[in-house]
Amino acid sequence: MKILQILLLSVFVVAAAQAQTPSKEKLKRQQARSLLIALSTDARAFHDQTLRARSLARIADALWTVDAEQGRLLFRKSWDAAEIADRESDQKLQEEIRQQQAKTGRKGYAVSLPPSLRREVLRLAARKDRALGEEFLEKLKTEKAEAATNAKLNPGRLNESLSQRLGVARELLETADVERSLQFADPVLNTVAMETISFLVDLREKDPTGPAAADKRYLALLGSSMNNAQADANTVSLLSSYIFTPHLYAVFTGNGMSTSQMSATIKPADVSPELRAAFFQTAAAILLRPLPAPGQEMVGTAGVDGKYLVIKRLLPLAEQHAPPELVESLRGQLTALNTVASDSARRRDDEWMNRGVRPEKPAAEREQALWTRLDTAKTSTERDSIFIQLANLVMREGDMRAREFASKIEDTEVRKEFQAYVDGQLVNHHVGKKQAEPALELIRKGELTHVHRAWALAQVAKFLVKTDRETATQLVEEAATEARRIEVSDANRPRALVAVAYALKEVDPARLWDATFDAVKAANSAEGFTGEDGGLLLQFQSKHQSSVNTNDVPEFDLDGIFKELANQDYDRAVELARGFEREGPRAVATISIARAVLEPKKK
Repeated sequence: MKILQILLLSVFVVAAAQAQTPSKEKLKRQQARSLLIALSTDARAFHDQTLRARSLARIADALWTVDAEQGRLLFRKSWDAAEIADRESDQKLQEEIRQQQAKTGRKGYAVSLPPSLRREVLRLAARKDRALGEEFLEKLKTEKAEAATNAKLNPGRLNESLSQRLGVARELLETADVERSLQFADPVLNTVAMETISFLVDLREKDPTGPAAADKRYLALLGSSMNNAQADANTVSLLSSYIFTPHLYAVFTGNGMSTSQMSATIKPADVSPELRAAFFQTAAAILLRPLPAPGQEMVGTAGVDGKYLVIKRLLPLAEQHAPPELVESLRGQLTALNTVASDSARRRDDEWMNRGVRPEKPAAEREQALWTRLDTAKTSTERDSIFIQLANLVMREGDMRAREFASKIEDTEVRKEFQAYVDGQLVNHHVGKKQAEPALELIRKGELTHVHRAWALAQVAKFLVKTDRETATQLVEEAATEARRIEVSDANRPRALVAVAYALKEVDPARLWDATFDAVKAANSAEGFTGEDGGLLLQFQSKHQSSVNTNDVPEFDLDGIFKELANQDYDRAVELARGFEREGPRAVATISIARAVLEPKKK
């Protein structure tokens, strides 16, 4: 009898626990919803339009599973704020460009583009509600962006509306939602532009059902381009990228060339012979059009020089894959253009002209060519330029000789700025490869900012924690010390301390809460800290060369840390988030906590 009572009592205890668990989880979800609703009321009054737009959009996204109607309302309010924020960002960008051009006395510039707030809002809204996404896209249209312009070939950039539409499609493709991605993309895919070809390349590589959907749309694009009077040499150049140089795109304006490479390696696509033949038929139909009469400019964006260079660039591919009669026709057209093209176009045969269509010269050969040029350089400016090129060449593989080349630059100011750029790039390379020893060597002796050094030390600590916990702990301490060397009012101080907290999550989890508290205190003294968009900007600019490299650093952002804290102790995490005195970081932390509760847990 006693045994039966014990069994019954055990069953009752288990049943009671099972009954309480859903109730407790439900209560926590209600608390998270209330937390977001309260924050949305505050967010509508934020003076910073960027913060208002982002906060409202992310609250809407997080609320959607429990209150879709409220989420839809907040998405619309977020869009209104994003329109204002994007206008303000564009004005600041144009002013920065003007200042750089005035400083260097030339038209070139190197800037880090600001985020598009409307694209961020659109991406989140379209994932939840296609109709709402279409509503926002409609708002982007202007008088010049009516549907008729969809058929107009533009080898540069799509107009704002089409670019945003394709941006949403790309985001959906990244989440493997191919069907919804194509619903957004298809209205744009009758236009030849760098963005559309790039999307088709990504679709071909990422569609789990295979390349058929991408090839079908590319074939249709070939057909429409063949009969389009506005198609020119740039159309052919961009179309060629889908087959021969995926992720590498070249556009010509006169004898100038603009390239965009989106992958470290360029490998031809494995397409059918029929699709390759269709490309060459389209290419021939466009490139073999009659030359303009004397005194008349060629219609299109490439001009005579551009057409000459496109044929010259693609001829080696035609010789490998096209029928002999088509190759001869292209050679004849190249000969005819030779009489009207400029001298500079005819002489052009540089690395970028041949990239992707001819085997790339070995790095050693390219390095030797630069040394040969150095022997004949007549001025210090020429020699400095060659040393910069040498450093950039070997820096790609993390070669420490890049520092030696930078040290040989004669212009003191240029040498100092470029040395810091090289050291930063080398550290990022070795941290990215998880190569602790060379990374630490550079951290010790390189020209790095305090925030860069603190981040790198924290990253290396995470690499070593499984093999050498003692050293890992020491490196985290060094990172914290480096972070505290940053000015109290500098936003990089809390960023670096957040990076330290991320490292402690793995190296010494018991100290995570105290480390995050230190970051909160630092954030309250740094007006520019927003709790997101953390990154490392490496920039070099001289009168003749410009480079800008922006690396996103999630270890500077609050999102991941506060999700982790919320999973450990929800109430304590909420209290810690309330410790932020400024709207931005408090909003980021609060939304992260709510997401930790409302988002489905990964199995």
